[in-house]
Amino acid sequence: MMIRLALPIYVELLTAVVAVGVIDLLWVSGLGEGAIAAVTVGTTVEFLAYGLFLAVPTGITVLVGRRDGHAPLGPVVRTGLLLWAVFSVAIAVPGVLLREPLAALFTDTPALTAGFFLVSLAGLPVYFAQTVVDGILKGLGNTRRPMRHALLCNALVIALDPLFIYGLDMGVQGAAAATVLARAITLAIALRSVARLNGRGLMAGEVIRTGLPMSGDFLARALVGMALVELVAGFGTAAVAGYGIGQKIMLAGVMVFYALRQAAMIRTARSETVRSPLLLGLGSGVAVAAVLNVVAVPVAGLFTGDPAVAVGFLRWMTLYLVPFGGLIAVGGVLQASGRGSRLLAATLAGFAVQLPLAYALSAWLGLTGVWLSMAAGAAVSLAGARAPRAGGPGPARGPAPRSTRTAAGPPSGR
Repeated sequence: MMIRLALPIYVELLTAVVAVGVIDLLWVSGLGEGAIAAVTVGTTVEFLAYGLFLAVPTGITVLVGRRDGHAPLGPVVRTGLLLWAVFSVAIAVPGVLLREPLAALFTDTPALTAGFFLVSLAGLPVYFAQTVVDGILKGLGNTRRPMRHALLCNALVIALDPLFIYGLDMGVQGAAAATVLARAITLAIALRSVARLNGRGLMAGEVIRTGLPMSGDFLARALVGMALVELVAGFGTAAVAGYGIGQKIMLAGVMVFYALRQAAMIRTARSETVRSPLLLGLGSGVAVAAVLNVVAVPVAGLFTGDPAVAVGFLRWMTLYLVPFGGLIAVGGVLQASGRGSRLLAATLAGFAVQLPLAYALSAWLGLTGVWLSMAAGAAVSLAGARAPRAGGPGPARGPAPRSTRTAAGPPSGR
């Protein structure tokens, strides 16, 4: 059941990453290393912005799962929409206004990066709205519809990227514009999925409290990711480009872990059994690392004529992916069972080790020192999280009559 629930989530996450990163990166690679670096930095900052918002869709998923068939879903939905509006203004507006100094922090081609920011950060409200809609559907146990939304968005980006980047001669800005437009079209279609959910009342505090540990975890990762980009930038634009390519390739495998985490979170919130998330995560880490080692050279070669940095990164990531897979899978149970603070504390402990090591080892071993610090941080985080008991404690639920479920929300392909 876990795999059946996780598979659509993986396809959704994978296609979302492809749409935001890999396709954009592939198309702009013809514009040179500066364009590759601009998209790498731009998508890293977008992940940071998403981390600031992640408490909202995560809290919505957990609370919808707990309330489905037991309490009206309308207050959760209305709260999600209100928080979406507040966070969208609070994040997107400053991001657009500060795009130039922000770009100058991370790259020696700030004009290209600032141009990407102008469009991508202005489009964040569309991205955030889609995550709210998909969060509601996942709470209802429906992971297939968010998958279809992601596939649609991905197909649109594939079609629009060459048109905007080269056909309209927009360059790097065209990559961001194509993604924002694709997301807007997808959102217009996705909104029909939750249009029937209504009700009165708001529960902003509960939504934020429930999702805050996951948001904090994601935000910490985004901030450390930005710090690593800045550190790698000290080795030159080619190093940033290679790191960006390696990261995008690795994300295709890492999405396996996040799919398992969301599946574990959904099942735990709905008081369904979750067996051995740690072993499943560790096993997934081994499998992902093996696959990435096999495909490293040919896939990295699709993006650049000099794939040495990207290939070296993927080789060393074997030491990182195994503990990271275990940590992420365990995190879903911790989050939905009210123990998300343990996950956040473990993440912060790992980064407290990783960042000093990254600066120290990079001075001695170069980029290899940065990669080794990532593995050390993941191992510390996994040790701090500790595996919860299978099907760990969750909110008490009882069976609900069919009539109650029908009143609470649409069946939505459960």
